[in-house]
Amino acid sequence: MNGVVCTAKKAVVQAGDRICVTLPEPQPLDLQPEPIPLDILYEDDTLLIINKPAGMVVHPSPGHANGTLVNAILAHCGDDLAGIGGVERPGIVHRLDKDTTGAIVIAKTDLAHQDLQAQIQAKTAQREYLGVVYGAPSSNQGTVDQPIGRHPGDRKKMAIVPEAKGGRRAITHWRIRNRLGNCSVIHFQLETGRTHQIRVHSAFMGHPIIGDPDYSSGRSIGVNLPGQALHAWRLQLRHPISGETVVAIAPLPQPFKTLVAVLQKRAGRGGESVLSSYL
Repeated sequence: MNGVVCTAKKAVVQAGDRICVTLPEPQPLDLQPEPIPLDILYEDDTLLIINKPAGMVVHPSPGHANGTLVNAILAHCGDDLAGIGGVERPGIVHRLDKDTTGAIVIAKTDLAHQDLQAQIQAKTAQREYLGVVYGAPSSNQGTVDQPIGRHPGDRKKMAIVPEAKGGRRAITHWRIRNRLGNCSVIHFQLETGRTHQIRVHSAFMGHPIIGDPDYSSGRSIGVNLPGQALHAWRLQLRHPISGETVVAIAPLPQPFKTLVAVLQKRAGRGGESVLSSYL
C-alpha cells in the first residue's frame, strides 16, 4: 500500500491511498478430467447449467474419486475454466444428492461463483423441485420451517435437529400438483438449501419421497426407480454479468414419468398425463 508492502492485518485504508494487489495464477486441481456426456441446459463464458442424471455424484469424495460431475466439467470446459478460490476448478454453487436429478448451476469464474452464491443466500435465485410422495397431505399447500442437522445416530443421514443442538434453519414451501390415490405429486420451492432438505422435510410431514432409501422406511411402490422420485425441475437466477434473468427447465427423467403414469392409472385417472404442464 502506497509503495510499501502492507504487513498489518488490520491496516486502515484512507482516502487517497494506493493499493496494488498481485493475483497468483490459478493452481491446477489434482483431479482428472473425464469425457462424460453432459446434458447442457445453458452455457456461456460465465456459467453452465446441467441436467444431472441419477447416480452421478456432484463432487469427488471418499468412495467417489471419479465419475463425478466435477470430473465431467473439467473435461468439457478445458482451458475455458478460470480459477475458483485460487484453484482451477468448476465452482459448485449448490449441490444435488447423488440420486436427485435435474438442474444444477456451475460457475466458471470466481466472480460468477461469488455472485451466484450471494443470490442463493439472498433468496433471489429460485430453485423449484417436483417430487412424488407417499400419502396425501390434508392441505393443498404449506411451509415446513424446521431446522436440519446431522442425524445423531447415523452420520450419513440428516434429521430435524433443534438449532440449540446444532441444527440450521431450513424452510421448504410446497403445494400439491396432483393427488394420485395414496400418493401425491408435490411442487417444492426451497428458501434455504440444507443437505437432504426436501427429503427430510417430506419425511417430517409424514409423506416421504417415493424411492428414498434413507427416509422412506423401506416402503415399496412396485415401480423400479434409480433413486428417490425428486427432480430439480426449474432454476431461475440473475446472470452475474448481464443481469438478465436466466431460466433453465430440466426435462423430467423417464423413470419419474413412468412412476407418475403408473400411479395415475392405478388411481383411475386416464387421459392426458398429469405432468403435461411440466413437459
